[in-house]
Amino acid sequence: MRLSELSHPNQLHGLSIDELEDVACQIRERHLQVVSTSGGHLGPGLGVVELTIALYQTLDLDVDKVVWDVGHQAYPHKLLTGRYKDFDSLRQKKGVAGYLKRSESKFDHFGAGHASTSISAALGMALARDNREENFKCVAVIGDGALTGGMALEAINHAGHLPNTPFLVVLNDNDMSISPPVGALSTYLNRIRHSGPVQFISDSFQESVKNLPFMGEEISEELKSIRGSVRRLSVPKVGAVFEELGFTYIGPVDGHDISSLTETFESAHRLSGPVLVHVLTTKGKGYPYAEADQVGYHAQSAFDLTTGKSLPSNKPKPPSYSKVFGQTLVKLCEQNKHIVGITAAMATGTGLDLLQKQVPSQYFDVGIAEQHAVTLAAGMSCEGIRPVVAIYSTFLQRAYDQLIHDVGIQKLPVTFVLDRAGIVGADGPTHQGQYDISYLRSVPNFVVMAPKDESELQRMLVTCINHNGPTAMRIPRGSGLGVPLIDEGWKSLEIGKGELIIEGDDLLIVAYGTMVEEAIKTADLLRASSIRSTVINARYLRPLDKTLIHPLARRIGKVVTMEEGALPGGFGSAIVESLSDENIFVSTLRIGIPDQLVDHATPDQSKEDLGLTPQQMSLQIRKHFNLSIDQSFAFDGSEDPALKS
Repeated sequence: MRLSELSHPNQLHGLSIDELEDVACQIRERHLQVVSTSGGHLGPGLGVVELTIALYQTLDLDVDKVVWDVGHQAYPHKLLTGRYKDFDSLRQKKGVAGYLKRSESKFDHFGAGHASTSISAALGMALARDNREENFKCVAVIGDGALTGGMALEAINHAGHLPNTPFLVVLNDNDMSISPPVGALSTYLNRIRHSGPVQFISDSFQESVKNLPFMGEEISEELKSIRGSVRRLSVPKVGAVFEELGFTYIGPVDGHDISSLTETFESAHRLSGPVLVHVLTTKGKGYPYAEADQVGYHAQSAFDLTTGKSLPSNKPKPPSYSKVFGQTLVKLCEQNKHIVGITAAMATGTGLDLLQKQVPSQYFDVGIAEQHAVTLAAGMSCEGIRPVVAIYSTFLQRAYDQLIHDVGIQKLPVTFVLDRAGIVGADGPTHQGQYDISYLRSVPNFVVMAPKDESELQRMLVTCINHNGPTAMRIPRGSGLGVPLIDEGWKSLEIGKGELIIEGDDLLIVAYGTMVEEAIKTADLLRASSIRSTVINARYLRPLDKTLIHPLARRIGKVVTMEEGALPGGFGSAIVESLSDENIFVSTLRIGIPDQLVDHATPDQSKEDLGLTPQQMSLQIRKHFNLSIDQSFAFDGSEDPALKS
């Protein structure tokens, strides 16, 4: 079987173990070839190749449903479900998505970008199946890292209460998430990994009882109870927790032995009620560099397959916002032992890995548990600690109630640093940080801000920590602007005070965060057309600097707002509402992300599609305010592609 000829996973049925192992080799080869060329997630998919093949060998994928957690561990799934030829377009504009997407394939039964959702979704499908009196299998595949998420544990608690609902959870245990998982559950699973395989006696018990005189085919309820007790005795400190929660536990199973996996899954499908199959895998399996560095090769930019080294960039880049944040926090923690950093399993992505290495006593990783991270920080702040919680914008959405109930209402001094705010690129709709401006605007007692560059980030972090109340600062993905940085001695900014950058009489541009630099570029283009703009770096979403903005808006009469976030309820809305409250009614243009999802592409491609380049914004402004170009200025449109049309 050539992988390139496989269009339906049911084509795996009937293949020998040797043939299936050959398919596994082809999957790894294709996976490595594509990711090494264009970048993407590597280790997770390499670790579940045999698991995927064996599971699909035991299912009828025309009717049975498999829900994958997170999604980047599902690259083998994509290659087995008809996306081989298009796999070169992985994570590229209009190409194969890096996560599961219902609109992309009938085999993607549930979209998955955030962790810990698979068990809930698959259980929902199983209950719907029973309600409709249908007959198909429902399977959730979840990693041990995602199992630390409270939502997964809530779903397990519910499923264990449904003994008559056939339902399979496959625990892909590679002892990793993006970084090594933390917590008691991880420690427990690690003990299981080092225990001998569990041999269940249920079937042999029943066969033995049936051979006793006068017993016959059926066994009594009393003996069934004894069988359950004996089974529990057979799994002390191994699957006992799952058994007590109502699951039939099977495992641990070698996750790279297709024959053993196939037999195990077939046995699991024959059982009634909820079943958990514990599969031990190696993240990055089959590629030595990925096996040796499972954190570094979780995801990779383009790299040399032979050496495993990333391909050099065409030109050196300034340090990323995340790195500048991490370095600054390390220095602050060294100076004050009461400042701590908290992450939800994203140390490397948020820059907190620097704190973990240099000041480990002031670093806390709670696992994939954003809700817990927020309320943990709230509890710490009650006792005089100054927590800095670093979570991606898209993941902090999961703890919205805690932001309001546990931090905002109680006015607790917790600092939130929202990494990956704005357009993030290839990860697509599940990861775009486009909503935090809107969802933080209305949280009581919060001071909300965004730096225009990495130097202002340093001062804002100090401002947040020094403020006696809740604060939130959004920072973008990727490199900074390359502005000069200082190593220490940062001074706080005045809360609620913006910055006047450029003065002009024709137009007022009020920009927030990353859009300040784009506003300056836009103003330069407009100035070439003899349109003079005032540009304000707002700095703060709340409180807004009304004393700076309102008089200028009233005098100039034309206002443009710029934000790298969703327009509904966003920064521009805040400006318009503020002006309206003071009876300042002027012509206003809000520029930002329209009311739509932003699909996977490079950030530059997405910004162009959304009309957020300086050239596009300058054209929007001229059209909206009917600003004519100074005819004495020789301008052929070469600097503005939009004008050529």
